[in-house]
Amino acid sequence: MNKNKLLLKKYFENHSLVDADINSYNHFIAKRIQEIIEDSGEIVPAIIPEDVSEFKIKLDKVYVNKPEIIEADGSKRDIYPNEARLRKITYSAPLYVDVSIHIDGVQRETFNALIGKIPVMLKSKYCHLDGLKKEELIEKGEDPTDPGGYFILNGNERVLINVEDLASNRILVEKPSIGLSKYVAKLFSERGSVRIPHLLEQLKDGILYLSFTSFSRVPIVPVIKALGLVKDKEIMEFISDKDYDDVLVSLYDSIELKTEEDALEYVAKKIGINQPKEVKLEKVQERLDRYLLPHIGVEKEDRIEKAYILCKLIKKLLMVSKDGLRTDDKDHYINKRIKLSGDLLADLFRINLRVLINDMLYTFQRLVKRGKFQTTKIIIRDKLLTSRIKSAMATGSWPGNRKGISQNIDRTNFLATQSHLQRVVSLLSSTQENFDARALHGTHWGRLCAIETPEGTPIGLRKNMALLSEIAFDESDIEELKKNLESNGLEKV
Repeated sequence: MNKNKLLLKKYFENHSLVDADINSYNHFIAKRIQEIIEDSGEIVPAIIPEDVSEFKIKLDKVYVNKPEIIEADGSKRDIYPNEARLRKITYSAPLYVDVSIHIDGVQRETFNALIGKIPVMLKSKYCHLDGLKKEELIEKGEDPTDPGGYFILNGNERVLINVEDLASNRILVEKPSIGLSKYVAKLFSERGSVRIPHLLEQLKDGILYLSFTSFSRVPIVPVIKALGLVKDKEIMEFISDKDYDDVLVSLYDSIELKTEEDALEYVAKKIGINQPKEVKLEKVQERLDRYLLPHIGVEKEDRIEKAYILCKLIKKLLMVSKDGLRTDDKDHYINKRIKLSGDLLADLFRINLRVLINDMLYTFQRLVKRGKFQTTKIIIRDKLLTSRIKSAMATGSWPGNRKGISQNIDRTNFLATQSHLQRVVSLLSSTQENFDARALHGTHWGRLCAIETPEGTPIGLRKNMALLSEIAFDESDIEELKKNLESNGLEKV
């Protein structure tokens, strides 16, 4: 046996083709669910009992058991994948959360509640097959060479297809084929389930304009001043040590705006808010906090940092348009991200948890109105979350009007199954030309297979991962990373 064959053999003895998917799912269950629960915040009903002045419901620690089944006689026991296939049921694990009730600032009640069931990926840490030897797998009715990495819903084997998308929170400068601006800077700001596109362009008048949500072509300098960076000299310094004429033109256009309040009034006028002054300023600030660069933060304290990022956005655009810096290549894989099963399930869980919380609020307020409220335990309908997640995974319809995310696994032969588990799809429409997106890019080498793609309209949009490729996902502690950078001489602005 030559060295290459020996290396490949050794590699696949310790690695599976679906390692990345399994790790992503494990990370979703172990950490992401808890983070989503914490992000949901406190549940504060609008209608509360008469003898109470403050009522809050808090969702705390999450617990996930291994798959189990409750039979018709009420007995509970573990269930293995083969039984789920044969009995046409879903291989899923119960999800429990600690719920605490706070009345008038005092914690009155704490209980552990089932909030739903979540489908379990085969061979993941939460599956009964994890760690079983070849003989034990055969005993449980499983093929020992089956890699796992898929789900069982109503007896059907379903696989979540990896989704290729543009990287969020990165500044990309490109040359548009149409439009008034020669170059535009784009940034997709993502926080949780919110993804807001930001566009910076320079029109014929030489002024730089920013667009996002209801802010359509608002001059960027007043927005920076509204965030607290008021002095023209400071804005100029934060953009660049070069004296760009384009920045001077934008600053001159906003020279009358001397204070943060002036800038807020100007922005309010531009986006069409016509209300009393205090209300108007508050609404503009609220929108800037919520919709402008939400990945930086959504609090008042984050405004100045957002102003610095906008200066950075201007600098990147001007470096391309004036200094000859190359435009960003959207098809370069440094500007792409692959969403694995854990990321897709996190999107699904986040939206459906919000639905569950709204249902809890509705049920609670209805019971209070009728005077029938006794305990919070009865307002949690675990079947709501279970059915919604199960429905999305059974049909492939995902948040954001995405279709075909979940598919029945291809069992034509062993290689067809392996190929299906390695699939990567682009969100671009296969009916449009998109020549650049379909073309083989140099950065696909070692990451995506250069051969395996279908003929016809989906060519180049439906790809497969290379056999030896691995996908890393960010599990690092950001605070720890910041400390390491600062200890190596990085200074905070």
